[in-house]
Amino acid sequence: MTVLDRIANMTRSVSQAEQYEKCPEQYRLRRIERVTPRPAAWSNQGTAFHESCEAYERSGRAMSSEEAVEIYSATYTALTNEALDKESNLTRWMTAGNVDGETDMVNRHTLGRSQVARYVEWARENGPVIWKAPDGTPGLELHVKAEIGGVPVQGYIDQLTEEPDHSVRVRDLKTGSTRSKFQLKTYTILTRKVFNVVVKKADWYMGKTGGLSRALDVSTVREEEVGEVFAAMDAGVKAGNFPARPGWGCRFCDVSHACSFS
Repeated sequence: MTVLDRIANMTRSVSQAEQYEKCPEQYRLRRIERVTPRPAAWSNQGTAFHESCEAYERSGRAMSSEEAVEIYSATYTALTNEALDKESNLTRWMTAGNVDGETDMVNRHTLGRSQVARYVEWARENGPVIWKAPDGTPGLELHVKAEIGGVPVQGYIDQLTEEPDHSVRVRDLKTGSTRSKFQLKTYTILTRKVFNVVVKKADWYMGKTGGLSRALDVSTVREEEVGEVFAAMDAGVKAGNFPARPGWGCRFCDVSHACSFS
């Protein structure tokens, strides 16, 4: 089986669909040519933040803020060291704003620690109820998979919380500003299909503000509208259709160094 055959028949995800929609050539470089992406400290920050919040929630919120913050530091440091082993030239690292790679790396370690501490404080004060599946599995970093519009789709849902009316809310945790309504809509459909529950609302916990976004009404979201996106992406990949879409977004592309169009 060729790489293209494998990619053509793999389970789809939100990241795949959004990457293909943004620039099919980027999709090809990352997933078929397997170009090594340029590292970014913001990626390590996001992963470490998620691991810390998950650990805190799995402790039944018994973990101290200091313990959660230390989990962040340990995870962030390990991920950063691993990335440095692969790319030690910090001028090749992607950064946000007019800062160099080393400064960005240090800043995000500090920022992430404060974001974890604020999450712990927020969770204790607001006490959202983490939903549990019938088998007792908590709604934390749940891996779910189902067909949407005839296309196999999978996702990892950060949190599912229980509403007062016993419906389930989809929640995504963010350390930055980028938010995807398509992601929440996809996770809404997956949650309904996998767990046979009612999902009316979805939102983001924003690490930058230390609180929730305005809730997104997903009560009217249907499988057909989400499935259209995955079907179009799936058909394009299987047809080997990877046109480049150069433009402003190229500056944020982690494989632009291997692209002849950027």
